Amino acid sequence: MKKQLMALLFGSALVLGACGGGGDEAAEPPADSPDSSGSETSIDPEQVVQQNCISCHGENLEGAGNFPALNNVGSRLSEEEIRGVIDNGQGAMPPDIIEGEEADAVAKWLSEKK
Repeated sequence: MKKQLMALLFGSALVLGACGGGGDEAAEPPADSPDSSGSETSIDPEQVVQQNCISCHGENLEGAGNFPALNNVGSRLSEEEIRGVIDNGQGAMPPDIIEGEEADAVAKWLSEKK
């Protein structure tokens, strides 16, 4: 009986948690949406890299195992070449780990790492 009650309470908590925090969604636009002036908000390429790249390329992008260092990749590859690697993959890196504007921002940011 206790297991059923706990399952019911846990399930209820999940359902209620999925409903969100009430009407607060309209109070603030999402961080990646255009602001009221019509210009786009900037993407934080460093955050995108932290979320997508450090597990293979190392916490400081110093390279790890068979994955090359990215902390100075701009001295070896141009922004377009970096974007090509992001789009097409290379070696053990699969293609399209990052896409669209995020990929553009990351390629530009990494190209400045010399």
